[in-house]
Amino acid sequence: MELLVFWVHSFFAIFGLCPLIAVTDASQCPDSNLAISGGVFTLSNMFNDGSVLRYICPEGYYPHPVRKRDCYSGQWDPAPTRKPPVCKKVTCPNPNVLENGHGQPNKQQYYVNDTTTYRCDSGYIFRGSATRVCQINGKWSGGTPICSRDSDHCPDPGTPPGASREYRSFNIDDKVTYSCNNKLKLIGSKVRVCQDDGQWSGKEPECYADFTYDTPEEVAEAFGSSLKTTLTMYEETGQYEKRIRLEKGGKLDIYIALDASNSIEEKDFNLAKKVITDLIVKISYYQVSPNYEIIIFASDVTRIISMADYKRRVEKKLDDIVKELENYKFNAKGPQTGTNIAKAYGTILDSISFEKAKDPQGFNDTHHVIIMFTDGFANMGENPKRKVQQIKEVVYDGDVKREKYLDLYVFGVGGSVMKQDLDEWVTKRDNNEKHLFLLRDMKNIHETFDQMIDESTSVGLCGLYKDYHDGTKSAMRLTYPWLMKIVVTHEDGTKGNCLGSLVTPKFILTAAHCFRTDDIPERIQVETPSAKDARFLKVKRYISHPNYNSRQKVKEGISEYYEYDVALIELEEGVIISSSFRTICIPCTKQTSGALKLSGSDVTCKQHKEMLMNNDLVKAFFMTEKKSNVLKKRIQIRQGQKRNACIEDAKNALNIPEDTAKDLITDNFLCSGGAAQNQRDDVSCKGDSGGATFVEQKYRAIQVGIVSWGLKDGCAAGVQFDETAKDFHIDLFSPKIQAFLKQYLGNEKIDTPLNFIE
Repeated sequence: MELLVFWVHSFFAIFGLCPLIAVTDASQCPDSNLAISGGVFTLSNMFNDGSVLRYICPEGYYPHPVRKRDCYSGQWDPAPTRKPPVCKKVTCPNPNVLENGHGQPNKQQYYVNDTTTYRCDSGYIFRGSATRVCQINGKWSGGTPICSRDSDHCPDPGTPPGASREYRSFNIDDKVTYSCNNKLKLIGSKVRVCQDDGQWSGKEPECYADFTYDTPEEVAEAFGSSLKTTLTMYEETGQYEKRIRLEKGGKLDIYIALDASNSIEEKDFNLAKKVITDLIVKISYYQVSPNYEIIIFASDVTRIISMADYKRRVEKKLDDIVKELENYKFNAKGPQTGTNIAKAYGTILDSISFEKAKDPQGFNDTHHVIIMFTDGFANMGENPKRKVQQIKEVVYDGDVKREKYLDLYVFGVGGSVMKQDLDEWVTKRDNNEKHLFLLRDMKNIHETFDQMIDESTSVGLCGLYKDYHDGTKSAMRLTYPWLMKIVVTHEDGTKGNCLGSLVTPKFILTAAHCFRTDDIPERIQVETPSAKDARFLKVKRYISHPNYNSRQKVKEGISEYYEYDVALIELEEGVIISSSFRTICIPCTKQTSGALKLSGSDVTCKQHKEMLMNNDLVKAFFMTEKKSNVLKKRIQIRQGQKRNACIEDAKNALNIPEDTAKDLITDNFLCSGGAAQNQRDDVSCKGDSGGATFVEQKYRAIQVGIVSWGLKDGCAAGVQFDETAKDFHIDLFSPKIQAFLKQYLGNEKIDTPLNFIE
């Protein structure tokens, strides 16, 4: 019924007419004079009390003078008038504020796609963007143009579009004060001070109109950049930025608050949950292991998980947190649908104060990140600014230098957010990082957050993958970004098919038996299966393990011998690391220590094995290509007493003595196959050789073996499940395999070598 009402009103709104719908319930709001010229409106709960009416305009337009109306006690707020609202064209603030220079053209209004160009007066140096375009979100593209001699202690900080400034000079302790013109709202630092280090305090201000918002791309870049520096534990300095860091050995507490009040649409609430889930998953990629508190608030506050409870958990499972968040429904907040933002911050303040009282020293070493999702319409409780200030006082403890231990972010969602109010709740440090993000809605923002922490800039983040299941080739590629397909054309014209795994940008790990001694690089084809931009990679050489010799034990009755069945393919040029092309983690490397969240110089290869291979049955996976589709197969690696069945089944299948079977299947092999613990292992197919045998650790894939050989072809015609079908995988923990990998992949002369540990 609600959908029907929406389209009825949309129809009449487009033609400037009012629909005739009888309203008989006294608790309902009237239906007259609600239309908007040039647009439509939606109702969150029809005309019932508590419903929110939102006006929607075509792209490049915005509702004026009202964006939404709230139904309270049978009346709309604000009340409709005879003159209907209209959809007006988006404009950008006046860009002609450049001092010591000129901008062209000079116009009364600047609309979407209008372009301006800038030049400096003689004797002045130009910085910033020489050409800027008015964008659909009401902001100019590029950076603020500045004409300056840069002769003072600090560089000219510039004047953003739509603003004016008061200043004298740019020497130490000099101040520049900004204000916005024509009812624009100033976001950022109103006053900036020239500091000893030649940098300006605070953040460069921006002038926002009521309709101005940040694009998802802007949000992802700015927020991702800021958060990534916290997670990767380093400090980066430059003339215009100084970023915070999480000290090694420090701790990270993350508080996330999500507005579920009636002024938030349910679809935006659900998308915000998805964004939070994406954020938590992203953070799990890094070596730091944060503690979490997640709250949902309206008139009251619901803790999905509290900081104290999270820290008390012996085993902190990421999936449990995500599931608890996903299971919380929008209507679970109950009938109290007001917005008490101060109470949300107060709840976080209570948790932070409790943590400080419980462990003062640990608190001092902890970095605190608070992320608020809201539309900013607080209609209950005190001013949130006071609670935010109290949080700062608890963390700073009288020492302003401790401001680096606190990050306050706010995501303002919706077309009518109270911009200046929200700007008072965020961090404004001297590094010019952005902490306030204004979103028109949550549409597409969760997709953009998929690139929020830019994985492509860090080769060290091995084994990252997405668990996508939409069936498209590009999505499938993201689930195994290390996978490579290898086709070798032998001298006699026959072809061999294998798989391999990208272990550095320039090296692929595969099986030695994929090659013959007379194979040459020109006849080795390496391609990326199922990628939207599938490509062929040029091979420089292949290197087989020096101890591999398939004919080594013919005299002992073993016609094919696969011990040390490992090889490396070196590419002519390294691939560019991205979400579609990423290295898998290799055990006994510092890169994998990061994936396992092991830190310190005393981490050993033995610790890696204890964490990854800690059961008689180890859950693992390998990939298979079938009819141009790539599938993930499930197995359990058999160890200890469970491994004995592998020897027995090989003896029977190959009709060889037990001693010969033991010579064939040495301790350098991992074994899978059969059924155990209610799981039937998948069996490898012809063409799977060389692929990675890997285990998963919270969205990180760590290769522990190489698919080498098996007793049966799992894809042969008529093959059914067989308890005796076993596969054998080269064990990457084998000392001689490790030595081979270290020789080539740990060589500091190659690009991005791996750092091996003993």
